[in-house]
Amino acid sequence: MATPREDQPERQGGLNPAALSVTDTARTLTRVGGRPISEAMIERDIDDGAPTNGDGTINLVHYAAWLVKDLAERGSGGGGNRGD
Repeated sequence: MATPREDQPERQGGLNPAALSVTDTARTLTRVGGRPISEAMIERDIDDGAPTNGDGTINLVHYAAWLVKDLAERGSGGGGNRGD
């Protein structure tokens, strides 16, 4: 088991990418994506069929795969009406 380096504090209660809230998903994607992602955008994706866990949280890997699939379908004329 790896131990944290002395210059790095141990993370307590970090985010679980397999079970993020809508708020944490929006914050995470905003940080790593370089453009603002709002909670409303995530909620619209969920309404459009983005996968969620049974408790309503979001698995970031599953969500990313859904986004890629959605983009591919839009690019091939397969529909999709995402405007963001």
